[in-house]
Amino acid sequence: MFRIGEFSKLCKTTIKTLRYYDEVGLLKPEYIDDETKYRFYAAKQILKLHHIQALRQIGLSISEIKLIQDGQGMEEILQNRKREIERELTEGREQISRIEFMLSGREEESMRQYQGIVKEIPECIVYSKKLTIPGYSSYFQIIPGIGAAVQKANPDLKCAIPEYCFCIYLDGEYREKDINIEFCEAVNQFGKEIEGIVFKKMEAVVVASVMHKGPYEKLPNAYAYLFKWVEENGYITTGNPRESYIDGIWNAEDRNQWLTELQIPVIRDVNKDKEGCLS
Repeated sequence: MFRIGEFSKLCKTTIKTLRYYDEVGLLKPEYIDDETKYRFYAAKQILKLHHIQALRQIGLSISEIKLIQDGQGMEEILQNRKREIERELTEGREQISRIEFMLSGREEESMRQYQGIVKEIPECIVYSKKLTIPGYSSYFQIIPGIGAAVQKANPDLKCAIPEYCFCIYLDGEYREKDINIEFCEAVNQFGKEIEGIVFKKMEAVVVASVMHKGPYEKLPNAYAYLFKWVEENGYITTGNPRESYIDGIWNAEDRNQWLTELQIPVIRDVNKDKEGCLS
């Protein structure tokens, strides 16, 4: 028999850990002296602790180890942990790719203000209208009229919270004039359709995103950055670019304070992930 201090040294673990394993019922001492309350462990428990340590070192929780000790689903628990590790490895490779992109010097000076991220845009109801606009300066004459018409026909309609007002670029590329767009605004419910304005449900979508602060004529720099970011970080575009308008002429007179989010629907390039697994 070994006292707890001897057992901890023999098994290369701490007394605190052994006491915790006792409290949660993972590894109880072979014997506890009634008078001194000293814990004693048997040699046969070395193997049991070794097994616990092995399972802990692959990331299993105490509750999962207890299930295994009770003979419940060891293979399923290990398979689940394997899948978790594979997801962590994929995320780790993605993070390394992003760090390398930031460190590589491939970003031109004009693009260093940008940082790419990936996020999910939740499902939403929108009213939308497809149209061709002469150029960016026409937004402020055309788009407010769409919102006014929708509000007049649907006085009880409210914008979604948080607000999500955006344009989808149907040309699939940046253009300075004769731009084909679909203007959308997220709302709380379906409403009456008028003058080419329709209501529809937009499915949730994963996008690569970058924030652009400043006038619209400098948006090409943001687009150039984001498309490069998508390509070099292991993603594939799956839809047309969107511009989400956060701050603009309606609440910021200084054009340098306008804030626009560029979004490109994407999915992971599985071929890149496979290459990472083989490297």
